[in-house]
Amino acid sequence: MSAEDGADVARSSLVLGNRIGSGGQGDVHTVAGGPLLFKEYKNPSSVDGGALADLVGLRQDLDQADRSRLDVLAAWPLCRVVESGRTLGFLMRSAPSSMMWRTSTGASKLLELQYLIRAPKAAWQEIPQPTPRQRRALALACVEAIGWFHDAGLVIGDISQANVLWSLSPEPVVYFLDCDGFRRVGRGAVQAQAGTPDWNDPLASSTDATVDTDAYKTALVAGRIVAQEPYVTPGQILELVPDCLDDRQSEAVRRLFAQAAGERGTRPKPGEWQTALSDRGVIALTAVTPRFRPGIDLTVLDGARDRTPIRLRGSRPA
Repeated sequence: MSAEDGADVARSSLVLGNRIGSGGQGDVHTVAGGPLLFKEYKNPSSVDGGALADLVGLRQDLDQADRSRLDVLAAWPLCRVVESGRTLGFLMRSAPSSMMWRTSTGASKLLELQYLIRAPKAAWQEIPQPTPRQRRALALACVEAIGWFHDAGLVIGDISQANVLWSLSPEPVVYFLDCDGFRRVGRGAVQAQAGTPDWNDPLASSTDATVDTDAYKTALVAGRIVAQEPYVTPGQILELVPDCLDDRQSEAVRRLFAQAAGERGTRPKPGEWQTALSDRGVIALTAVTPRFRPGIDLTVLDGARDRTPIRLRGSRPA
């Protein structure tokens, strides 16, 4: 079973293996005969099947290059799983094996962001610790991914230490989980927005999910990675890991982190974090006209960028 065409799959056709995860909204099972996982909702009556179909359709509408990019970045919903007219869950790919680690008892666990932003513990001896420069590269990978999602017309919502994975092999990369919590800008959510304590925007309800709440949480992700401090928030002093950033980067990151404490609409965009954390320094960018489908709110875009905008098959420049 590939689920590549995005078509609905009947729940009765699935042969499930072990349950490998459980959260507040659903359980995750392996699927016999393939590399896919099945997330089954605990309360299907609370699920907006149309919103989930919308996320599946977004991937189908991407051109091949951007679809491959999405697959590298996220455990994206490939297709809905349905039965008797109800949406029960969805199929997705499992996280890359490089983003797993083994405990002393031999159990496999996901390499979550929490292991990057906290001081290492004795029980984490099997987790490779990044060098200061690799830590900067992981922060950069996070803000680049968030910017990519925004360029695709998406709001992430719940960005936290449990739903971002990371790896140093073969290079510093990140991977997003719980992608059914994403939503298309201006459209509904699959379920009520989840929130994570210590990761919520203080100027918004924990159930809010907007480009602006994403901007605040982008500051949390970037700042907490380069400081290796799980609770630091904008408005506090950002003590950076030694040798993680050069002088220019340090100044720019501290400025953006402080700016994120400001009013809604004034928080730094992912593209600003990308420039601050990059090796290139501040460069002049030429504005581009993004390609989009009707219905995508252009306020989610970061404006001038040094990358090709997300392309949807059959789309035309505005």
